[in-house]
Amino acid sequence: MKIDVLQADYLDPRHARDLGQLLEVYATDPMGGAAPLAAGVRDKLATELAKRPQAFSLLCYVDDQPAGLVNCFEGFSTFRCQPLVNIHDLVVAPGFRGLGLSQLMLARVEAIARARGCCKLTLEVLAGNQAAQAAYARFGFEAYALDPAMGSALFWQKNMTGP
Repeated sequence: MKIDVLQADYLDPRHARDLGQLLEVYATDPMGGAAPLAAGVRDKLATELAKRPQAFSLLCYVDDQPAGLVNCFEGFSTFRCQPLVNIHDLVVAPGFRGLGLSQLMLARVEAIARARGCCKLTLEVLAGNQAAQAAYARFGFEAYALDPAMGSALFWQKNMTGP
């Protein structure tokens, strides 16, 4: 079995297609909301990401088949006055789960973050996604709390584009 993890070239037609396809896999999974992406998202995702210099994506191929995706965005830690990388999406396609692909992709994200001088990696995970939580914990992620007496941070959102 041949496994390749590479940084996506948003302008490469194959990478663009695979990025959209794998994000669709994530969106239709119960952990991604169990609904297809809105019309046009698959087709314009790579083009829109290419416009954002703080974005980068990794694609994982197993025997030349698209198997995994990570979308990341560089942000900034004001408390440390250094950049950080937020892992926005991480998906391993169902037929490729259990091969350790998430760990390989996370290692590559960490290497990129270190090369950029980042102070930390951040991500969000659903409370009911035990498999992802176990994978992230195996890699060294843990709940975020400034003061344990105040509890862990919560991720909230306000949707501004409709239902």
